[in-house]
Amino acid sequence: MALLEVTGLRAGYGRLPVIFGIELTVEEGEIVALLGLNGAGKTTTLRAISGMIPVMAGTVRFAGEDVTGQPAERITRRGLLHVPEGRGIFPNLRVDESLRLSAALAKLDAAEAGRRVDEAFATFPSLERRRSQAAGTLSGGEQQMLALARALIWKPRLLMVDEMSQGLAPAIVDRLFEIVGAFRDNGTALILVEQFVTRALAVADRAYVVEKGEIGYSGTAAALAADEEFVRSSYLGDTSEPAPVGAAAAAGGPGPRVRSRDLMTDVNVSLPPALLRGLEERAERDGLDIDEFIRQALEETKGRTPKEGS
Repeated sequence: MALLEVTGLRAGYGRLPVIFGIELTVEEGEIVALLGLNGAGKTTTLRAISGMIPVMAGTVRFAGEDVTGQPAERITRRGLLHVPEGRGIFPNLRVDESLRLSAALAKLDAAEAGRRVDEAFATFPSLERRRSQAAGTLSGGEQQMLALARALIWKPRLLMVDEMSQGLAPAIVDRLFEIVGAFRDNGTALILVEQFVTRALAVADRAYVVEKGEIGYSGTAAALAADEEFVRSSYLGDTSEPAPVGAAAAAGGPGPRVRSRDLMTDVNVSLPPALLRGLEERAERDGLDIDEFIRQALEETKGRTPKEGS
């Protein structure tokens, strides 16, 4: 039995699905790369697995237990940790306070908490030198190290890391991938959503590619790394614009032009491909084409006053 088994996973935001029938597995101690263009549904997949967003359909089994729809805290306590995109640190806490908080949340006794905090500092020496510094004043690379150090405190069976290397210098990226290897050496399995495709494939055992909310490739990381066209298109795709909406998109043209009577201007509507597919499903259920569906949605929201703080 695999450590993680995801079957027919469908999830999204509100009533709008973004992923459609995702199937993947992770074995004990394995590193899996989850790749795809921006907007394909990778982050949504991790959020659904870890309980951050509701599951619309399908099942998530972890360590033999069905954890579908369980609260994120309960899933975390079973040993499945998620380091989200953006790192999720508490900027006003000192580095040592952040690690002690992680130990407290893991419900460790004082002696074990101390040992694990010391282990985290030994793994990340640059954090030890900044133990009294506020987390929000760390560099981007150090903040990512802090996010991984907090996960290390828990000693998870599976760690999911979303965009670990985003915006970081190559030297920092090298160090982070060394740490990833150290997690595996300690028996932790990993799912990596990563923009550095070649680096992710070099460290991973297997890989999945998400395309418009579905798995488009499942196989060994080595086989995918040997596909030069895929690797090249992945780098190009990371800087591409979202897919245009509407019938014109099928022909490669711009999305629908929606007339705003108030501003007397035309706008192009662009959306990530996975989200676009969810919109198309909603439009089909309402008996509308996607262009008309978007026009009606814009008309419904026109004149609404945003709530304070929204």
